[in-house]
Amino acid sequence: MSASSPAAPGQLGVAATPQQLLDYLGRLDAWLAERRAELDALDAQILATGRQSELTGDMSLAMALWQAAKTRQGLLLATWDSGRVGQQELEKLSSLIWGRLDAAGGTLPSAGVSLPEAGRLCDALVAQLRARLNTDPNATAIQIRLRDLRAQAERIRDQLKLEPPALAPLGQARLDTIVARTADIAAKQSRGGDVLGLLGALEADAAKLERDLIVGAARRREGRDLLTRAREENAELAAQEHAVSALLGQVAAAIWPVPAVAMPDLGRLGPMPNTAAALTGYLAEVDRVEAEFGAAQAVLSRSVADRDAAASGLAALQARAAAAGLAGDPTLTALGRLASERLTAAPVVLPVVQHLLTAYAAQLDFLATAARP
Repeated sequence: MSASSPAAPGQLGVAATPQQLLDYLGRLDAWLAERRAELDALDAQILATGRQSELTGDMSLAMALWQAAKTRQGLLLATWDSGRVGQQELEKLSSLIWGRLDAAGGTLPSAGVSLPEAGRLCDALVAQLRARLNTDPNATAIQIRLRDLRAQAERIRDQLKLEPPALAPLGQARLDTIVARTADIAAKQSRGGDVLGLLGALEADAAKLERDLIVGAARRREGRDLLTRAREENAELAAQEHAVSALLGQVAAAIWPVPAVAMPDLGRLGPMPNTAAALTGYLAEVDRVEAEFGAAQAVLSRSVADRDAAASGLAALQARAAAAGLAGDPTLTALGRLASERLTAAPVVLPVVQHLLTAYAAQLDFLATAARP
């Protein structure tokens, strides 16, 4: 490959310095330009050789990765604003570099690679495409390809540091094989041997290993994110259950009739799974249980609101009677006293209070009408 994606400064949650970002943005712009030119050249070669059915898939993915990186560059440049950045903008730039890229139609692997990962994966795909097209026929180009393989081996070595202990040995064994084969091809080429076939196969294997490691890391990160979300939502659900249960107890002690509500059973969720596919289903069930708790809370809250509305309604009716000079009416006084007593009782029998308020309002209307000349 004639270009390699630049190493990114900082890390997720740790902002880089303005100078590091300026240097990175410059190298990113150069890489995007060179990589696009090479992709266009490879696309033209694919069309010229009639190998669209064989290579279009990898070419489309490489172009999608390049486009995602180009789109993210636009956001970076807008946030960079010609260097007019403070700490908040620096942190935003770090999030844009190391956060997930978005791609229409879910064309990126697991829809979860970062900008640096997308760049490395695009490099690996281009290397694989060039190998399968058997480009670079002269010795100088072979030396460039060998140099790129060594650089790719270093990238793979860095990626292996992110692998879980159980998976790292297998990846390390594959890398050791690639390094040994690279050395053998270099030695054979120096002796004048024909290495084009060997080199193409090795580039494809190296690209596949790098791609597998990047995609695997993205999937593991997606799984960790799902597990963290599941734990957080499970804790929130337990708190919601406690709050709704407490509200139910309060309503049962203060108001009659107690509204019929269906309290969900958290036990139906079962143990928390540890795979991305199972976690997705688990979270969907958590959302359904949360909605059921929300519905129960709304019914109970409405009952409390009805009681409070009755108290406010009595006060409003008494104020209206006083304004009309009818507060001393014996019937109104008796109805008001009785309604007030019912509102201070435990529990408040809402249907009785509401009937008393209706009677109070009817008596007040009657008296007000009869008082008119």
